[in-house]
Amino acid sequence: MVIAGCTADSTPSASPDVTPSAAPTVAASASATADATPTATPEPPLNLAPPGAVDPRPVAISVTTEVAADGGGQITVTVTSEAADLIDELVLRWPTDLAQTLYLAPFVPDPALGTAAGGNLVRTWTKWVNGPGEQGEPEGTTSLGYGPLEAGATLTIPLYVTRTASGPVSFDLQVLAGESLLTLSDGQPAELRVEVP
Repeated sequence: MVIAGCTADSTPSASPDVTPSAAPTVAASASATADATPTATPEPPLNLAPPGAVDPRPVAISVTTEVAADGGGQITVTVTSEAADLIDELVLRWPTDLAQTLYLAPFVPDPALGTAAGGNLVRTWTKWVNGPGEQGEPEGTTSLGYGPLEAGATLTIPLYVTRTASGPVSFDLQVLAGESLLTLSDGQPAELRVEVP
């Protein structure tokens, strides 16, 4: 009987070895099914949906960033019209949620404006709107407009940065004519991904 007891003990110990090897086979099969199902690539944070209209007029754009890792600074956007005609209103657009890390403004606040001595609020920008706006600016966007840009002309736009949270950030920046996305020289949409360390 002692021999029979030993035989019975060896059978159950073989059984647990089989069970774990069967389980990974099932998991591998389920994982293969999951890999075969297409999944949407998540959009990067602080991205912009393309506007409904495209303007085929070409522009050249350059962006420089001079922002301290633990402070403010400036982002400079330079736009050169390569179009044959006037762009009535040039608009820069970025996600409003960028303000959770970097707050962009077209000017530095002037304390003299709130004093009796006053000061003139003469600015080169024509609109500064957090959407939704009256002229079709989408919700979740900030649009900064400038007056006309003549054919062949270059406009240098300083954006003053106040850092509201530490860390690197990247965001979409669109360049539009009114509410229509302009076109880069190579035919691509006038949208850039700006990286700030």
